[in-house]
Amino acid sequence: MATAVVIGADRGIAHAIARQLHERGDAVTAACLVGNDELAAAGVTVHGGVDVTSQDAVEKFAAALGERRVSIDVLYHVAGVLGLDTFGSLDYDEIRRQFEINALGPLRTVEALRDLLHDGSKVGIVTSRVGSLADNSSGGMYAYRISKAAANMVARNLHHELGPRGIHVLALHPGMVATDLTKDFPGDFTYIQPDEAAAGLIGNMDRLTAENAGRFQHANGSYLDW
Repeated sequence: MATAVVIGADRGIAHAIARQLHERGDAVTAACLVGNDELAAAGVTVHGGVDVTSQDAVEKFAAALGERRVSIDVLYHVAGVLGLDTFGSLDYDEIRRQFEINALGPLRTVEALRDLLHDGSKVGIVTSRVGSLADNSSGGMYAYRISKAAANMVARNLHHELGPRGIHVLALHPGMVATDLTKDFPGDFTYIQPDEAAAGLIGNMDRLTAENAGRFQHANGSYLDW
């Protein structure tokens, strides 16, 4: 049984990850912006008020885990936001908001929880291939692309920072998942459901070792270009 912490578990992919981990017997703490009665009723430990843009909120969450003497085996940072934009009418406050959540959020959270990680711990940061420089063939989506490219760099930097402590870090792409986040996403795609994405991401993290850490991996198991 592993001790897992899932950030952003109010709904969607993170909610599915928390539920699946709990169902297989892991000890799960679900960090939510508001809360989640369904997860709590199932026996998952739920912390509300975890706003990844707030240093105070993240530090209070870390302190609460410390008081419970939680030693994190696997940390999933899933909290994110997607807002569409158009060149010529860019909202720079919205770009900053997405950057705060998608890029600084995982950095702030992992830094706050660093003392609860140990040799052999795993950190998965759910980002997106939309943030891949090599994969950008269409442009657009400035705020989301910029923030997710930065999130990829956060994951890569944390790999170098935490690797010497035996902590393995992976950037994760969930695929095209049918959630509230993607309902207005442009283009014609075949979407998968959150449960399928969650199962793939959990599998990636289960197989994460020092040898394959520091990479960018699709939920289907393939590796992506930065």
